[in-house]
Amino acid sequence: MSEPGDIGVIGAGFMGSGIAESAARAGARVRLHEPEQAALDRSRARLSTSLDRAVARGKMDREAAQALTDRISFHTDVEALKDSEIVIEAVFEDPEVKGSIFRALDELLPASSIIASNTSSIPIAQLASWTEHPERVVGLHFFSPVPVMDLVEVVVGLDSSDETVGKAEAFVQAIGKTPIRTKDRSGFIVNMLLVPYLMAAVRMYEDGFASREDIDQGMKLGAGHPMGPLTLCDFIGLDVLYAVCDSLYEEFKRPEYAPPPLLKRMVVSGHHGRKTGRGFYAYAG
Repeated sequence: MSEPGDIGVIGAGFMGSGIAESAARAGARVRLHEPEQAALDRSRARLSTSLDRAVARGKMDREAAQALTDRISFHTDVEALKDSEIVIEAVFEDPEVKGSIFRALDELLPASSIIASNTSSIPIAQLASWTEHPERVVGLHFFSPVPVMDLVEVVVGLDSSDETVGKAEAFVQAIGKTPIRTKDRSGFIVNMLLVPYLMAAVRMYEDGFASREDIDQGMKLGAGHPMGPLTLCDFIGLDVLYAVCDSLYEEFKRPEYAPPPLLKRMVVSGHHGRKTGRGFYAYAG
């Protein structure tokens, strides 16, 4: 797949919208699906805001921004994705929700099409089990915010074919990002290494060992990190992190992956970080 081609994205939230924008920026024609029109309207507004920001910063001219917008279409009917060369699922981390989507896509798409998931915690083999053609299922784990982050983890499922993996990596490169290949186990590469570090910071704060500001400053100024761990937790989303922790702990039963009690209390209270306006820090707007 030397050019991005026709791409389908299921899920018009923050990640799905970012994937659609990145693919369209590289010249792909993108069909973005959500069953509810309100979600598509929010995605359209999010895209407009992102492109306005890019134009204001001189990273894109207005004509290019309009051309990018024209390459993305918004659909409440999943049938609109039937001619896609690759469909990327980017919905909530619930195996039942994702599984039913994979079953529907397997029936809808031609045999040559790839079905990919942006999951950060659910085994690709589990999602592929909902299909009759598990060899065409692969993981494509993007990082947030998608238009900015260059990395994509290509997750090879138990039955993923070499052809599928090759096409998936070519797609990632075609949209200007860097693929790294990983086996299908919880956390993949980045989260398996990152989560114990982040949870250590949460436990440190929970125990009153240091203030949130000093924890973050310590890692920024002492380790050269671009942002501190608690700020990064808020940026990723505490609900997303909790799901990843649960998945890692379920698979490996190692204490460093267990979500601390404070994280659970924050998630059930709706304090999910930047996207809700409150996490370890408060965010205006």
